[in-house]
Order: sequence, then C-alpha cells, then structure tokens
Amino acid sequence: MTEHHLHHHHHHEVSEKSIRLLIVSFAINILLSAAEIIGGIIAGSISLIGDALHNTSDAFSILIAVIAFKIGRRKASEKYTYGFKRAEVIGGFVNLILLFISGCYLFIEGIFRLIDPQPIEGKLIIIISVLALIIDAVTAKISHHGAAHNTNMKMVFIHNLADAFGSVGVIISGIFVMYFDIFWMDGLIALCIAAYMIYQSVLTFPKTVNILMNAAPDHLNVHDISRAIEDIEGVRNVHHIHLWCINENDVALDCHIQASDVTMAHKVAEVLQHRFDIHHCNIQIEDENCCQSCEL
Repeated sequence: MTEHHLHHHHHHEVSEKSIRLLIVSFAINILLSAAEIIGGIIAGSISLIGDALHNTSDAFSILIAVIAFKIGRRKASEKYTYGFKRAEVIGGFVNLILLFISGCYLFIEGIFRLIDPQPIEGKLIIIISVLALIIDAVTAKISHHGAAHNTNMKMVFIHNLADAFGSVGVIISGIFVMYFDIFWMDGLIALCIAAYMIYQSVLTFPKTVNILMNAAPDHLNVHDISRAIEDIEGVRNVHHIHLWCINENDVALDCHIQASDVTMAHKVAEVLQHRFDIHHCNIQIEDENCCQSCEL
C-alpha cells in the first residue's frame, strides 16, 4: 500500500496593490455610510438610512475580504494543516448573516413607511445621494481591479456597483418628494433595497454552507471523475473518493486506487488536473480493494 500526496497551487493571488485599494475603498464607504445615516436621520428618510445600512454591510465585507486575504497567506501549521484559506469563507458567512439581518430590519421599516408615510427633506436626500453615487462609482472602479481573477474581489465589485444603483433609487425618492410631494416613495425604495439585501444573502448562503460542510463543488461530478480514473490503463478500481472545496477556488480530492504500479498516482493526478482542474489530491495505491474497511 503506497500513498502519494500531490499538491499544486495555481490560483490567482491578490496583489498588495489590490489590498491597499480595498482598504481605501473601505475607509471611503464607512465615511459615506456615516454621512448617509446622519443625513437620513435629519431628513427623516428611511430609504437613505437603508442605503447606509447596505453600504455599511458592503464596507465590512471589504474589510473581511482584506483580513481574509491577509490570513489566507499564512503558511499551514501542525494544527491547521490545510492552511488558512477558509478564513475568507468564514468571513463571508458572517457577512451574509449581518446582511440578512439588516435587510429584514429595513424591510419592516419600509412597510411601516408605506402604511404611514412621514414628511422628509427631499433636497437634503438628493444632495447626499448624489455624493453617495459618486463615491459608489469610484469604489466600484477601485474594487474592479483584480475582479476578473478572484471571486471575492468580483463580489466586492458587484456589491459596490449595486450600491450605486441604490443611490440612484434614493435620488428618485428625493425627486418625488421635492416635485410631487409623494412621501410613500421613500418606503418603496427602502423595500427595494431590503429585497436586494435579503436576495443576495439567501442566494449566496447555500454555496457558503456547502464549502464549510466539505461538499463537492457543483461543477464537478464524482461519477464522472471515477469513470475518468478507471479509464486509465492499469487502474483496476477506484473507491473511497472524497471531493471537497478548500475555499472558493481550490478543490481537493482523496481516493484509493487498486493498481499494481505505484506510478499510476502521477497518471491519475495528470487526468485530474487537465480534465477537472483539480490540483490538490491525495492518492493511495493499493494491491487489493479496501472498500469493506473504509468507513467514510
């Protein structure tokens, strides 16, 4: 019985420049959120406060991403033998919960504002929202750097872009107040922002949980991988297959192969790499099938 551990790392690393840009984006978004909250309280606008909550959530998602990138670069230890790559996933999970809670709060407040519209200061809302729109556009541009090569960076970019559209919605609310004295639009915009926050959190929740639960990635099929391995000349049987995600980008595989030639591990690794983009695998070569003694 022989074991071969094959580890290859090919994912795109986030550059220090990108991390610095994210830190700048975080600081700008926090200042913007503070301005929106203060302005929302003064103007009496729940939609502006809602946009601030969404913006704050996205700001902390940026901070979580920065921390995760920093922690993820730490080397593996005797205790954390896989390293710290899942820090980003855990941070994303925490951010999802916060996003969902904020969305539920805003949804309830928006309903109350639809039932009982309150007078708001349209001009102040428009001024702050225009400022927010400019900042959202700038931060979206900042987070766009590196988004093509990293899922987390891409999500930060999408959230910032959505913030810009949210600011447009709040501007529309202010226009309706200033020119048409329609105050219920504030509650409607708040409901739209809340719906988006809840939708994003619910949509991303299963993927995050699957990673934390060591589930196989959606784009790979265990049966397809088994057939591809058994099609290799010299492999009599493959069993005890475990396929899971280390983080969003790295997939790992563990399997036992019944074969007489220990060099088959390298052939199997090549197939896994070229056909399924799996670069981290633990392949155990056996003379006999051990299925009966494998518990997992």
